[in-house]
Amino acid sequence: MPALYVMIPAALLIVAIAIYIFFWAVDSGQYDDLDGPAHSILFDDQDPNHTAAVDEASGQPAKPDDKAPPHA
Repeated sequence: MPALYVMIPAALLIVAIAIYIFFWAVDSGQYDDLDGPAHSILFDDQDPNHTAAVDEASGQPAKPDDKAPPHA
């Protein structure tokens, strides 16, 4: 029983810290763009149109690339 007097406040402190970190992450913009980084890995860094996935995620049409080979 005496262990509960230590464990319950410790658990509440850990939950309060986790909630604070979550709200800090949301306020600092950590969850603003979830699709851009995931899609940008598919494009080469040297490609000038490597932002096509970011444009597509934001609703803008991607610019056609004249140098790219046709897709199969």
